Amino acid sequence: MADKIEGIHRNSINGHMKPSPRTSQAVPILCLLLAAAASAAFGSPAGSPAAKRTHRTHSTAFNLDPAKLDATSFDDAIVRQVAIDALGHTNGSVVAIDPSTGRILTIVNQKMAFSSGFEPCSTIKPVIALAGLQEGAITRDTMLRVDRRRYMDLTEAMAHSNNVFFESVGKQLGFDTVIKYARLLGLGDRVGYNISEEQPGSLPLFPPKYGGVARMSSFGGGIRITPLQLASLAATLANGGTEYYLQYPRTSEDRVNFAPRVRRQLDIAPLLPDLRQGMLAAVMYGTARRSYDAYGDDTLGPTLGKTGTCNDESLGGRLGWYVSYADEIHPKIVLVVLIRGGGRSTNGPRASQIAGHIYRGLRERNYFAASASERNSQYAAAGTAGASH
Repeated sequence: MADKIEGIHRNSINGHMKPSPRTSQAVPILCLLLAAAASAAFGSPAGSPAAKRTHRTHSTAFNLDPAKLDATSFDDAIVRQVAIDALGHTNGSVVAIDPSTGRILTIVNQKMAFSSGFEPCSTIKPVIALAGLQEGAITRDTMLRVDRRRYMDLTEAMAHSNNVFFESVGKQLGFDTVIKYARLLGLGDRVGYNISEEQPGSLPLFPPKYGGVARMSSFGGGIRITPLQLASLAATLANGGTEYYLQYPRTSEDRVNFAPRVRRQLDIAPLLPDLRQGMLAAVMYGTARRSYDAYGDDTLGPTLGKTGTCNDESLGGRLGWYVSYADEIHPKIVLVVLIRGGGRSTNGPRASQIAGHIYRGLRERNYFAASASERNSQYAAAGTAGASH
């Protein structure tokens, strides 16, 4: 009986599948229409004139050279080349500095780095955390409600970049206190010494209309920050509270005679272990885990960082930030990576991945095996050699 039913069913299907003469004429026309639509949506077949035109268009759009217009005779050659290789054709910028002196090692895509500034996205959160710890609004163990049945402490909130946590802290602090700590850490002002191209960014005079101090504390709404300011901030956190002027020696004389210049000293050292725990967690298992170097060694030590992702409300498009330093005990380098684009692949985790490639590239070249004094001596010698050409 079952075989009979199955046979009837199969015959019925086959009967319905036999095309009528009118359908047979319509199918080729339908196929042509579908092929044209697919060509418009996905590109023409390889080798066709349309495909070649599309390939050239995409090459022009994505085959960028971010370092093309840079003047870099006196950059640290190793750091610069590794940074260029890691950034590739991504529309972005890399700033690397020595956190123990404030010396700029390289700036890739100087036009972007010296621009008027961008929304900091979630890289504002270390500022909010530090202000909250200093003002007693939170401790490392304070549990804040971030969802109906979920609470987080500072470490987890930093690791996963939880907006609700930092919005709550920001609202407790208030607008004036948030701005005070932003200024203390170098935002809204030039942080370089005799860097004529540098711009100061900006801090708002009033809470942003959209989201107020809460959004300012989670996304940096209303704030414009430059990669140099973010690098200066990270260096201050890395070295225990000394805010050095950033210096970019671009003559052989400046390079040989380089000496650190202290901008201000902040009494924040007792608070930093609580903050650093969250930045380390971000790298180990949080939003910056793509930067983690599983093959790292003692010459560099662990890296700490904070990602940031948002739509730039003033300039349009998406931003991906990553600010980091290595290592926690004896900080050797600060990296800031900023990428810009229109798609969702432009984000902080992607920027952290670029930084991870830089750390690995420097490790593979034994860059950190030499002591800081040896690296500085090599840097000065390279400047003297460069001046002789």
